[in-house]
Amino acid sequence: MIKREYMLGNDAIARGIVESGAQVISGYPGTPSSEIIGTLASMKERNFYVEWSVNEKVAFEVAAGAAMAGVRSVVTMKHVGLNVAADPLMTLAYTGIKGSMIIIVADDPSCHSSQNEQDTRRYSQFALIPCLDPSTPQEAKDMMSYASELSGKMQMPVIFRPTTRISHGKSDVVLGNVTPDKPVADFRKELERWVMIPKNARLRHIHLLELQKDILRELENSPWNELDICEDAKFGVIASGIASVYAKEALLKLGINASLLKIGIYPVPENQIRTMLENVDQVLVFEEMEPVVEEQVRIIAQQAGLSVEIIGKMQGPVPRIFELNTDICADVLAEVLGLERTAVPIDAGEDFDYNICRIDLPMRPPVMCPGCSHRATFHAMKKVYGKDAIFPSDIGCYTLGIQSGTVDTTLCMGGSITVASGMYQAGEKKPICCSIGDSTFFHTGMNGLLNAIYNKADITVTIVDNRTTAMTGHQPNPGMGKTATGEDTVEVSLEALCRGLGAEFVEVVDAYDLEQTEEVFKRAKSYNGTSVVITKQLCVIDAKRSGIRRKPFIIDAGKCTGCKICVRLGCPAIEFDVKAKKASINSMCAGCGVCSRMCKFDSISEVKK
Repeated sequence: MIKREYMLGNDAIARGIVESGAQVISGYPGTPSSEIIGTLASMKERNFYVEWSVNEKVAFEVAAGAAMAGVRSVVTMKHVGLNVAADPLMTLAYTGIKGSMIIIVADDPSCHSSQNEQDTRRYSQFALIPCLDPSTPQEAKDMMSYASELSGKMQMPVIFRPTTRISHGKSDVVLGNVTPDKPVADFRKELERWVMIPKNARLRHIHLLELQKDILRELENSPWNELDICEDAKFGVIASGIASVYAKEALLKLGINASLLKIGIYPVPENQIRTMLENVDQVLVFEEMEPVVEEQVRIIAQQAGLSVEIIGKMQGPVPRIFELNTDICADVLAEVLGLERTAVPIDAGEDFDYNICRIDLPMRPPVMCPGCSHRATFHAMKKVYGKDAIFPSDIGCYTLGIQSGTVDTTLCMGGSITVASGMYQAGEKKPICCSIGDSTFFHTGMNGLLNAIYNKADITVTIVDNRTTAMTGHQPNPGMGKTATGEDTVEVSLEALCRGLGAEFVEVVDAYDLEQTEEVFKRAKSYNGTSVVITKQLCVIDAKRSGIRRKPFIIDAGKCTGCKICVRLGCPAIEFDVKAKKASINSMCAGCGVCSRMCKFDSISEVKK
């Protein structure tokens, strides 16, 4: 009997990991990849080990160690996370592995939740290792077992690259059987392979290059590459990953007969591309982000001496930025072929009005939650340091402090402290107060703080501790005393850790206590050297989930003068009536009470009932 479930793409990937017989799974939370480990960790019955690591490099090396010992491993992260893990990635390509290792790296075209939209396929090219590019959640699930087998056969890691629409899309997924056999860990000493001193590395590089021929032969007939030659058409489309789904729909929408090559794995299938080029006069390449496939198509055409017109991203009209979709692909096809746009509707009937599917929504910029302690921290920070101070920040919910005027830079995970240090060492005279979250501090902020203290940077480091990794879905971190699977473990003290790194000024304060927070910031500002302020308060979402219920607040219209001090706090629970010139508090109030402490007219109070 066929088992089928309606699943989120990341849940399907998690299911595929289980079916592949993975034994060690590690990762660091990063949207759009986070739900994979969350799903695995929440399983009540597990015959595998799963962990949230403190950063992607650590997670990568945990999985690498397991694969070196001969078992099946998986590591998960988002695209920018692979930058953190790039060092071990490049060398592991040389050493290879004994068991199998899948590197899941979720790309984010259009920067839905990221600081860039880099293309992980470039790392695949760089490291000379295969990369799988799924087009549907079903494929994403099925590719896990294939990737594990490919990795084991080639004895090298394999990259798996879902994008946002795969990870966060939903569809029916047919479930497969779980692999029963699992190898036993048995590390064998091979110094010439595992110890990458120069003389060994030179030999392993030669081995890696020679292995490319075997990889190409293996992947040429991969089930994830599909070629369909249309005999009566001289126009062809080559599309990769989810772009192949968009391309198929666009061809149907416009009623175009064309040869189609779907690519789902890299290196690209050279023979299939050559066959396509020999049967068409014009070929259009669809792929999200970088022209990785297009470059290879042009190289193959040149080597084969074929004068086919190749159209894609390099000279347009396929956009090189943001996500593709069916409409964009249809527009490009219509432009290239000189056709009327959406000439043939898909299974909708002659009277179907496509305009009813269009909804014009108002712009809603992201904001911190009502009652978020970060908002209170930023208010006190700006009041003490002044609007002319410099506020480097980091990656997390608190990046939304940009609306509070307390986020002047956001580079990468852990970059706030180091950027602040660089500004000070450059001779900047204005006060510098940076902010970083608790999870991000554990990720890569610790090294930055150590460097700042060691090199005597006169800056304030504010660790906004909301007791979770909130932005990516409330995963645990070393400061919470819980592992990914909910087991009790050591609860690392941020205060003790900072003191252990050499910080002499370290103070912890309740973020909701504005008066105390301002006093601590004043002392930190006057301190000569690296000062650390830890503002602590449980994330409001986690607080509600744990049963904490605070009474909401209300504004006495009779006492309100319309000064807008509370409104400028930026809390979504506070509104202002322009006609009445009065502020009010709506039902979103989380009961933090910060606004009541700000009000100079005692017009905000806790609801009595």
